[in-house]
Amino acid sequence: MIWVAAALLFWGMAWALNAWLARSRHSGLRAVRIAVPVIFGLTILVVWELLVRGLNVPLVILPPPTMIAATFGGNLAILWEDFVQTFLKGALSGYLIGCGAAVALAILIDRSPFLQKGLLPVGNFIAALPIIGTAPILVMWFGFDWQSKAAVVVVMVFFPMLVNTVQGLAASSAMQRDLMATYSASYWQTLLKLRLPAAMPFIFNGLKIASTLALIGAIVAEFFGSPVRGMGFRISTSVGQLALDMVWAEITVAALAGTLFYGTVALVERGVTFWHPSQRK
Repeated sequence: MIWVAAALLFWGMAWALNAWLARSRHSGLRAVRIAVPVIFGLTILVVWELLVRGLNVPLVILPPPTMIAATFGGNLAILWEDFVQTFLKGALSGYLIGCGAAVALAILIDRSPFLQKGLLPVGNFIAALPIIGTAPILVMWFGFDWQSKAAVVVVMVFFPMLVNTVQGLAASSAMQRDLMATYSASYWQTLLKLRLPAAMPFIFNGLKIASTLALIGAIVAEFFGSPVRGMGFRISTSVGQLALDMVWAEITVAALAGTLFYGTVALVERGVTFWHPSQRK
């Protein structure tokens, strides 16, 4: 019970420190804004370690963070190979293809009322299909290598990106479009100088949503067939071997990759849409 008491004591002290930082007059400083989530994350890890060891939780149920870190450090070559296979080949390629195709189709839909009325309902229907059902079909169509994972990612990211882009292209006001018409601007001039810039907040919203879906889709697709590498393959085989420390090491890689990917998209958004009220300090 000493470990449990230590975990509760540490949690209380960390909670009090974070509450004090959040209420202090320096709460607006960048260092404080970074320190609060860092302290909170470290607190979860320390309490996790203390409770698992204090309650003698079996390793096949929940390994302690130190064991996960040791497995992570001892299998860097395997984890890197899995990361390249799943993220760089499957998730990233599918993300670029799916988002690029969605933006191009959104422009066609914007020019065609028929497509807007006929294609979007069909797209919503396809987007509602469970990935657990479509992934094995796409794996059989495109093979067991990264191409099938990219195809699953394309299906997952395409329609959220399409819907956001279509809404973004309609974001400019009628007065703004009329002003472009008085300048005798063509459709493409209006699109490039007015409508696409106005749509950027919506487009980046779709890109951020797709960034989280891409890695999930690639990992899930690997459960249904993969070469002997990849995050999904490693997770499924490690679960069968009761090597939960390796499973958590792969989850850590996926979490870090997803966070960095989302953060990169958000950073690019800040530079592109600096004029938007959501980016103003």
